[in-house]
Amino acid sequence: MEEVLQQLANLQYIDSRIDELKQLRGDLPEEILDIETDINRLEAKIGRLEEEKKELKVERDNLELEIKDAESKMEKYEEQQMSVRNNREYDALTKEIESQKQVIENSQSRLEEIEKRLQEVDPEMEELQEKLDDVKDLHEEKKENLEEVKKKTQEEEDMLLDKREEVEENIDKRYLKSYKRLRNGLSNGLAVVPMERGAALGMALPPQTQVEVRKKNKIIIDENSGRIVVHPSFFENAKEELTL
Repeated sequence: MEEVLQQLANLQYIDSRIDELKQLRGDLPEEILDIETDINRLEAKIGRLEEEKKELKVERDNLELEIKDAESKMEKYEEQQMSVRNNREYDALTKEIESQKQVIENSQSRLEEIEKRLQEVDPEMEELQEKLDDVKDLHEEKKENLEEVKKKTQEEEDMLLDKREEVEENIDKRYLKSYKRLRNGLSNGLAVVPMERGAALGMALPPQTQVEVRKKNKIIIDENSGRIVVHPSFFENAKEELTL
């Protein structure tokens, strides 16, 4: 049973140390994901403005053609008015001329709106591009920070992961299942804890429980926390064996 208790202590020591290494990275992975979301959002905005700019230019070109066409028709109708034979023909041409004037007026009005919007689009794009450049710089900085932290901790983490596989292979499946169930249900992930000065995680253990823990011959569950309590020597052995 001592071997089982040692393996459980080893497993807890490994998992706790991996947790510590991950904490060293802090919120960097999440921050990087948030920054990447900002980059995608800004790029999408710039893309929409670029598309709007293209569409406005196409519309402007089409309106200018419409104006030229309307002017050409007006000129033709005015010439025809000079040779009409009756008032009915004259009035019909007048209506056509007024219609083309309306086309020109509407087109010119829309052209003014387009020119105004085109003048606004470029500054908006420049402002967004500046923000995008700043966010990209921040993204690179955060990625470099994360890589630096990973580089410092990767060797130890890889070693611990290899050791963890070995421990899992050698431990009884029943105990491994209980350990995982306990660890997954706890916010701090401490499924196995050492008894220190007659207490587990600062909570005093009954005298009989303390005696049983010292015997090292069975798994002891703390009634208060539900955790497995072991003799501190198991964690001392784990530290000595598993520390780089």
